[in-house]
Amino acid sequence: MARSDSDTGWLHASLHRQWLDDQGQRLLDFSKSARIEAGFSALDDAGQLPPGASAQTIITARMTHTYALASARGLPGCRALAQHGMTALSETLRDPKHGGWLPAAGDTAARKQAYVHAFVALAASTAVVTKLPGATALLEQALIPIEQHFWSEDEGVMLESFAADWTDEEDYRGANSNMHSLEMALAVADALDAPLWRSRALRIANRFVNELARSYGFRLGEHFDRQWRLLTDYHMDSPDDDLRPYGLTPGHFLEWSFLLLKLEAALETQEGSAPSWLLESAVQLFETGVSRGWSVDGAPGMVYTVDWQDRPVIRNRPHWVMAEAIKAAWALFTRTGEDRYADWYRCFWDYADLYLVDRVNGSWHHEVDCLNRPSSRVYKGKADLYHAYQATLTGLVPLNCSVAVSLALPTHCNADSLPRESVRRRAC
Repeated sequence: MARSDSDTGWLHASLHRQWLDDQGQRLLDFSKSARIEAGFSALDDAGQLPPGASAQTIITARMTHTYALASARGLPGCRALAQHGMTALSETLRDPKHGGWLPAAGDTAARKQAYVHAFVALAASTAVVTKLPGATALLEQALIPIEQHFWSEDEGVMLESFAADWTDEEDYRGANSNMHSLEMALAVADALDAPLWRSRALRIANRFVNELARSYGFRLGEHFDRQWRLLTDYHMDSPDDDLRPYGLTPGHFLEWSFLLLKLEAALETQEGSAPSWLLESAVQLFETGVSRGWSVDGAPGMVYTVDWQDRPVIRNRPHWVMAEAIKAAWALFTRTGEDRYADWYRCFWDYADLYLVDRVNGSWHHEVDCLNRPSSRVYKGKADLYHAYQATLTGLVPLNCSVAVSLALPTHCNADSLPRESVRRRAC
């Protein structure tokens, strides 16, 4: 995209902010139907619970996190929903025998996953900051299995999964679970004022980005074995897997870009300095993700996956990719002041408004095909509130603290504590 010489004042205009708030409210209202007795369940395209709906830990944790954020903004009904999720995470979704969290209520034989536990700890961290009753106890409990089983001090990453009884460590190292663990670690560091977790976030970023992604030209590999050998053919026979797809995932490049800028700002604020490679890598990952993913088949939108020759594999466009692209473009504009990122921010929101916002049934289409028609090849229904709602908070959340702290305790993070080179007036 060519650099624009137009004024960027509209980014801070009250009408733009009002539009984002309206979108966020629509998303929150749609997902309120996901509440069931044992937590939260997935919804179908019309916002209805499917037959036999059951509580899922990922969805419950994400809903808890999101409604806690909304409650910090004073939106009625959201605090009660966040508290409902807190109760489910504290009780029905925990493994009463071996500890840790089940992927779904009653699924006591399933493996214990780092991905799941990262979101439980993220939700608990947000609940602590927003002062939900029982949040501190939940966060303490959530960190126990992370400390005892998932975090590898030797490798500086989260291990992937174990059997239900914590035996049989999986021979796999995954970028996706570690990316969300980095997000979790930054939130825990803020909630507990615990610099150790910020240090762990940096170690995760160093391993996956500064070492591995850099060595592949900032094409961030997703799948490795225990010896850190890249598994280029992983899931070749199931390329549309929703968590571990075959090939490269350009949307994750953008999500990592955003998180690296959050990490840089947090380190600069709390520790006084941050490695220069964080900004460099954030820029490179954004550029690589956009060049490999955006409109590469001739139609607007970001494809789900490409292969190692940068050819599209799954050409469908997931909604979460655009939500993370929006956040990354805003963060890079905030950090660098370069108008080209404001242009991308506008481009991404234009796409979301034209193709993803569902004005008939509500929420966003969670996936569209290569012609931008609603699809369900990878994602069924509308289970996820977390990605899209956080995109609507763009502009409210400075880079140097967690989303929860920025909304609940805004005086604790402000533009003046962003990295020195930032365009500080654009931070909030």
